[in-house]
This record gives sequence, C-alpha cells and structure tokens, in this order.
Amino acid sequence: MSGNPNDTEELHSSALGTKNYWQGAYEQELENFIDYGDVGEIWFGEDCVDRLVTWLSTNKNIHQTDPVLDLGSGNGVLLIELAKRGFQNVSGVDFIQSAVELAQSLSMQEGVQVKFEVEDILKAEDSLSTESLLKHKYKVVLDKGTYDAISLSPEDPASKRQCYIDTVDRILDENGFFVLTSCNWTREDLLKHFSKGFIVYSQIPAPVFHFGGKTGNTVTSLFSPE
Repeated sequence: MSGNPNDTEELHSSALGTKNYWQGAYEQELENFIDYGDVGEIWFGEDCVDRLVTWLSTNKNIHQTDPVLDLGSGNGVLLIELAKRGFQNVSGVDFIQSAVELAQSLSMQEGVQVKFEVEDILKAEDSLSTESLLKHKYKVVLDKGTYDAISLSPEDPASKRQCYIDTVDRILDENGFFVLTSCNWTREDLLKHFSKGFIVYSQIPAPVFHFGGKTGNTVTSLFSPE
C-alpha cells in the first residue's frame, strides 16, 4: 500500500528540511536545558499538544496500554504529556541525537517512563536493527510537523514522502490510528497523499497559531488503515 505524494505541487525547499538545521537547533536546545532548564520550542504550541492528548485520552478505541509511537519526537513533550495521562507504552524516534538526549532528560525530570531512540524514519526496513522501534506495530502513530519537515527537503522530497508513507503503512496496526498534524499541507493535500492504504477517520479542529513570527493554521488529520 502506498500514497500519491508525487501527484502534487511541491513546497518551496527550506533549511527546515535539512538534517544540519535540526542538528544545530537541538544542540542549542539541549545546551539551554542543561544550563537553564528550558525545554525548548514546542512545535505548534502547547494548545496543539493539549488537543492531541485530550483526543487520545478520550477515544474509546484507544487504551492506555496500547503502543504509541511519535515520529520525529523532538523534545518529547507530547509523549511526556501522554505518559502523565496514564499511557504506559509510549515511544519516540528522532534522527537527531541531541533531540533524543533532551527528551530523555526531560522525561526523567518529569518522572515518567518514555522510550526514546535515535532512528531515521526514511531508512529502509532491511537496514534497521532487529531492536529498532521501527520494527514493531503500533496502535497509534503520531506526527507533529515531521512530515512537513520532510516535505521541505531540497533533495527529492516526493520520494522521501513516499518512503515516509511506506514506513507508516508498515508500522501501523491494522486497527490503528495515524494522527498527522501539518501546517504546510491542506486537508485536501493530505487526503491525496494518503489516498492509498489509508482512510480518513476524522479531523481535530485547530485554531489559528503563531509560530516564528508568522500566523497560520494547523491541520490534524486522523487516518486508519484501509
């Protein structure tokens, strides 16, 4: 199963689509956390985290023991908040070592159990170690901005999006939910990208947000396997 990320107009490439940008950003955030206790930027803001945690906590088809994976977990705030709500099997992957170190430090500070791992979502399945978090199935797969960042890559973003979609398809349980939050793609775009192998379950309404001096809207689409 796969989507159709190639049948759409591309976004303008950006530094946010490069590993070097995120490497520098999270090295600085980790340093700030060590020096000042600053948890760093919460992508799309705390309100977005609250909406996602509330939806997951109140959905009768999702239980606190179900496995949850965050793709591109960053500082881990979303998973930490889920753990505080009683979720017992939450994990996150990020391709930046300093991001994982920051998330691990923050989860320890908050006194919750969350597993974080350095992993490249776009790595081929056969190159992953048998212990990799990306070798398992999940009831819930989360993404808050990672698909956006991949789409901003200056190097063949369409192929990277397809690889990402294939990864989600592989790790999502047949009765699972894929929760994708984007500020770069419209709902119609996302429906097109994930048209094969996924169906739309619902959408979480989101107000206008302010980030980096700009104003916009997020779109949180909820998909399940077809």
